[in-house]
Amino acid sequence: MALPNIFTSEVSQEITQRINTLHKDSQPIWGKMSVAQMLAHCAVTYELVYEDKHPKPNFLLKFFLKSFVKNFVVNEVPYKQSLKTAPAFIITDQKDFETEKNRLINFISQTQQLGEGYFDQKESHSFGKLNKTEWNNMFYKHLDHHLKQFGV
Repeated sequence: MALPNIFTSEVSQEITQRINTLHKDSQPIWGKMSVAQMLAHCAVTYELVYEDKHPKPNFLLKFFLKSFVKNFVVNEVPYKQSLKTAPAFIITDQKDFETEKNRLINFISQTQQLGEGYFDQKESHSFGKLNKTEWNNMFYKHLDHHLKQFGV
């Protein structure tokens, strides 16, 4: 079953509405992250696209990621609870809820405005070129997983 298309205005707005129902004291159903840390964690996916703050994997690591991790990340199968995450996605310091919420919403909006054509065959940080469906699945699945983690 195809995942909702994050590149459409309707789906981006639905995700944004879910984010806007969170508050700084929202508690997770599972896991250890605070709501602000979760928002910062979700923003890492977009940082890898829009910002040059994370080192690119070396050839060997990129080969491993493309061969063994990529399909898990870009397929339509939902993530299970409390999975291990890549080091770049681990957020341990305290974050400001409003700052992280606004930052994530801005990334989602920017992505929707650029559209699926911008992302089709765009090189990802870790997985090589992805098609628009793979980008959509990666963006949507990760956001949906963590919003469900916080009951929204």
